[in-house]
Amino acid sequence: MSAATTRSRTPDRLCAEAVDLAREAAEEAAFPGVVGEHVTLFAEGDRVVTHLFEAKEPGYRGWRWAVTVARASRAKVVTLDEVCLLPGPDSLQAPEWVPWSERLRPGDMGPGDLLPTEAEDLRLEPGWTGEDAPPPNSLLSEEMERQAARSQAVESRALADVAEAEDAELTAPIAATPPVRGSIASVAEELGMRRARVLSRYGLHLAADRWDEEYGANTPMAQAAPATCVSCAFLVPVSGSLGQAFGICANEFGPADGHVVSLSYGCGGHSEAAVMPKTPKPVGPVHDSMAVDAFPLRPDPEGGSVPDAADPASEDLGHS
Repeated sequence: MSAATTRSRTPDRLCAEAVDLAREAAEEAAFPGVVGEHVTLFAEGDRVVTHLFEAKEPGYRGWRWAVTVARASRAKVVTLDEVCLLPGPDSLQAPEWVPWSERLRPGDMGPGDLLPTEAEDLRLEPGWTGEDAPPPNSLLSEEMERQAARSQAVESRALADVAEAEDAELTAPIAATPPVRGSIASVAEELGMRRARVLSRYGLHLAADRWDEEYGANTPMAQAAPATCVSCAFLVPVSGSLGQAFGICANEFGPADGHVVSLSYGCGGHSEAAVMPKTPKPVGPVHDSMAVDAFPLRPDPEGGSVPDAADPASEDLGHS
């Protein structure tokens, strides 16, 4: 180790006394009124001392102005070295910077935003490469197709010779067309694999864990539900391996309408939870048009409630 590194870290006396010089430099870098009291000083090296002043700027709570002064060897004049604003032990600082790929959360994307994926994304794996060239020994290879075409042409010419001998009208040669064969592209498109990359098993498990955490059996809604989604009529099944554990809710009044839900999820909107009985229809009026009611043309004199003879008691009261 050199002699300079083994020397004491005791602050230089002249540099430690240059508090006014350090304050003037700090106020010149900031502006008067925001540089507070002198806090402390410490030695940066031989004849190099840093003075710390309180910072009173709004938004910089706990920060300090650091002014470094120095003195040349055998010199009595202290010169200014550096002025900067440094955080203190209890200062308010911004959180540690996190890359956008790590701080992005579901729902942060808006209209027009683009979310690039990494080339080695663990959630994806290679799908259809775009090459429609089958192996040489495959039935779809070009060599096999040429052989099939030649065989077809020979067979067509033989049939044409036989037909010409039997009937002159059938002398026209038969075009040798190879059989129509399916391509890899059509098969990949039918299977839903005609993409550069597809979801890997790891990405599939991540998605299933998210969906089960949000709409799964352990949610408070599912715990209080009368039945699970597997028996609900509003559950729209999905294809593939996900259909064994998930579906899509189609109940517009349910809490998970339009979301992927676990088959073990449930809510109060289950189709069979509370079936309302049908409203009974009132019985219509019954008309008996087969019977005949007899109405006499003249009333029966014996059937009335008013007697024909006058009552003497009623006459005294003025009744007719």
